[in-house]
Amino acid sequence: MRLLRLPEVLYLTAQSRSGLYRKIKDGAFPASVDLGANSVAWVEEEVLAWIQARIDERDQPDTQ
Repeated sequence: MRLLRLPEVLYLTAQSRSGLYRKIKDGAFPASVDLGANSVAWVEEEVLAWIQARIDERDQPDTQ
C-alpha cells in the first residue's frame, strides 16, 4: 500500500487544492490519513478508485 502526498494527488486528479478539499468536505473524495504534525496523505488505491469511477461515469450511456 502506498500513500500519496498532496502534490501528487492534485496532479493525478487534475483538481485544485481548494476543489479537492471541498470534495472531501462534501464526501465526494476519499479523506486523507493523518501522518502527524501537519502532515497528511491519501491512500493510492482510494485515489485511483475515485479516478476510475469518474471514467466509468463518463462511459455510462445516458439514461435520460
